[in-house]
Order: sequence, then structure tokens, then C-alpha cells
Amino acid sequence: MEKTIQNKIDQVWNDFFAGGVANPLTVIEQITYLLFIKGLDDIETTNEQTEQLLEVKFNRIFDEEHQECRWSKFKNMSAPEMYKVVSEKVFPFIKNLQPSKESSFSRYMESAIFAVPTPLVLEKVVSKIDSIPMKERDTKGDVYEYMLSKLQSSGDLGQFRTPRHIIKMMIEMIDPLPNDIICDPACGSGGFLVETGEYLRENHKEIFENDTLKYHFNNEMFYGFDTDTTMLRLSAMNMMLHGIDNPNIDYKDSVSEDNKDEEKYSIILANPPFKGTIDTERTSPSLLKVCNTKKTELLFLTLFLRALKIGGRCACIVPDGVLFGSSNAHKAIRKELIENNKLEAVVSMPSGVFQPYAGVSTAVLVFTKTTTGGTDKVWFYDMQADGFSLDAKRTKISESDIPDIVERFKHLDKEVDRKRTDKSFFVTKDEIVNNGYDLSINKYKEIVQEKVEYENPKVILKEIMDMEEEFQKQLKELEELL
Repeated sequence: MEKTIQNKIDQVWNDFFAGGVANPLTVIEQITYLLFIKGLDDIETTNEQTEQLLEVKFNRIFDEEHQECRWSKFKNMSAPEMYKVVSEKVFPFIKNLQPSKESSFSRYMESAIFAVPTPLVLEKVVSKIDSIPMKERDTKGDVYEYMLSKLQSSGDLGQFRTPRHIIKMMIEMIDPLPNDIICDPACGSGGFLVETGEYLRENHKEIFENDTLKYHFNNEMFYGFDTDTTMLRLSAMNMMLHGIDNPNIDYKDSVSEDNKDEEKYSIILANPPFKGTIDTERTSPSLLKVCNTKKTELLFLTLFLRALKIGGRCACIVPDGVLFGSSNAHKAIRKELIENNKLEAVVSMPSGVFQPYAGVSTAVLVFTKTTTGGTDKVWFYDMQADGFSLDAKRTKISESDIPDIVERFKHLDKEVDRKRTDKSFFVTKDEIVNNGYDLSINKYKEIVQEKVEYENPKVILKEIMDMEEEFQKQLKELEELL
């Protein structure tokens, strides 16, 4: 994302802080509402221009009664007038935008609050947001991700953000199709679902030329659950801004007994919570039966297997401990993946991928639910670079293994002869079983030790003495000059 756009978002952020709004989540909510309002007007303007050019009719977002709710209208008003219109008319308008009270958007907008503190702050913020070019989908995504990155200042909320390039890699590996039903049971701000929508737009344009597929895309394809209503509201708006009309975004503790999902989804993409434990009294008994634990990352893996249809696929991020943990629960879930389903790939990622939130090492697991086995061998990849520095700054760099990972995963038939010294290689199921179902790449990777030859110590000593002699000579010359 351009530095100028980042600077503008920073300035908007500072305007809220200067106005007394200190909670980062409140700031991001208010900015998102305004971006959403601007986005609605951009869509309406584009539709109006298309109507004139092609003489086709679009459903209007703003009827005659609500013309002043359009961004292009109120942005030019005086600060007091703008504040009155936005707080009293625009906000109620977007809260009731979808007539169906059953839609996820309507449910989560119902409790939305206009919290811009003063007319002056609103005027400043509207002016700065207006100067950000938001017509490109990529720019929208960049702006949204940059704002979410600021949630690091609010502690544990960092768990809601997965780097977008990692999300895209996982989606490319899974390769969703127009008829898929896709779920993220720990959706946060909806990153996996939004990027899947973008992937389908780019690779399956037939969706938007077929009424049945288009209806499925807008209403039946996407499911996301979380236990934070603020994040659900951000997720619903994020998806609508990216052209997904009515996603199924719901408040749900995915691993509790309230979640009855079983064999429902064809794809699961997720980065479930890593830390913390859960009260087993609230945990679904069907999950505990497979993996008796309080650890959320293990329970979510068990949930993925239960919620997938037979033949359904999953790409998920797990902390390294899942790969080699020695508890009965750790071994049980790995055994379940390998013996009763088809574990396809383990992509080991460097520890800096989740900086500045955490330095934990993680991996991407890719598997297919079969319930009858199918794991003959597992493909391992040792990712060493993801296109960004692995420190807290995460500066963009040229080195990235991601294109290679995606390309190799799509042509696994060419990976058979790769050696254990390469970045990627296969390990047989038998070898993994013999190693206690250990899935850590270091268990199988071979490291070639390069032989380093040094000079004879006498030669090195002679060079040091010659350097010392030269130094003393120059010191003497300097003394004479003084």
C-alpha cells in the first residue's frame, strides 16, 4: 500500500484520538462506517454512469428521500450541518439498509453507535477519507488490513489479523470453486472469506454470468463465526464492501456444544485462536470424544474434521506445538488426521510471520476429510521467506517462497524425487507413524554441513604480525608529524 495512503489513515486515526476517542476498536469501527458510506456512494455513482452508457437499470441504493445521505452530497456541507445529517440521517439509513432483519449485516448494525465526538472531527475525517482512492478492490483491502494492523495496540486482539499474503497463499492452495460452501469458524474481521471472494471473482467470472451461482455466492457460500460482536460487525461490513451481499456471519462459540455443524462445509479456511484454554463444561462432547483437551488449537482442528463434508478440504494455521506436542491430545489429533483422513501438506513458516503480534512459529496444514484414511505420504515445505522482513517492522523484501510453494503444491507429482536437503520433500506415512506422528519438519529435513577450510595457523599468525608492524610504522609517522 502506498505510503501516502498509510499516512492519511494515520492522520484520521490521530484526529479521533485528539477528539478523545482512545479505544482502537471504536476508532476502526467509526472509520469503517465512513468508508462503507463512501463505498455505497461510489457504487451508486458507477451504476448511474453504466446506466447512461449501456441503458440498463440498476436497483437504487439511495432513493429520493435519502439523496443527502450520499457521501458526495454531505461531504461539502458545513461541519455542523454535516454532523447533523450524518448522525441523524446517514447512520439510521445504513443501519436499515437491508430490509431483511435476518441478514447478518442487519443483525450486527442494529447495535452500531455513531461515536464521532464533534462536528470538527467529523469534517476533518471526512475530508481525509475523501482523498483516499478507494475504487480499486486491492486498495480497499490494503486500507482495511492496515487499520486492522493497528489493533496490535489493544493486546490480544492481534489474533484477529492474519497477513493477507498468507491468506492468499492458503486460498490458492485450496483453489475454491463456484459451488463450494466455505467457512471460517474463527472469522475475526472476515479476511479469509473476503479474499476467497476476491479469488473467485478473478478465477471464476462465470459466477456473475449465472443467476444460480451468483445467488449462491451472495447468500449461501460464506459462513463466519466469532464470539466478538464488534469483530462480527466489522466482518459483515468488510464483506459487503467487497461485494458479498448477504454472508452468514454469526455469533457462535465454534467449539461449544451450541455449535451443531456436522458435514456442512466443503472448504474450511482458518487461523483459530492459539492461546488460552477453554472450559470443558462448555465444550462440545463430540469434540472431546476425539481429542480430550482444553487447548483451543486442538479443539478447532477436531471441529474442522467434524464440520467438513466427506471430501471437504481444509487449510489452517496451527502453532508448531500442534506438530510435535507429546500429550495424548496432541498425538490423538495428529493420528486422526493421518490414519482416518488424508493429510496432504505441512508448510512450516518462520517465526516472524506474525510479528509484531507474536514471535510464535507456525505451520499451515492442508488436509481432506475422508474418514477412511488415504494418507500415503505427506508433503513438507520449509518456508524461509514470505516477502517481508521477519522483525517487528515487517518491511517488504524481494525474497519470498510463496509463489514456489503454490506452484509446487499444484504439481505434487513432480516432487517425488526431491531430496530431504531441498526446501520441499515427501515423507511416507510409515516414517511419520514410526516417529509418533511427529509432523515437525526438523524431524525429517537433512542439513548439509559445508566443509570450511581455514588457512594454516602459522600463516594467519604471520599476517597478524605483518599488520601489527604496519600499524606501528604508521603510528610512528603520525607522531613525527605532531
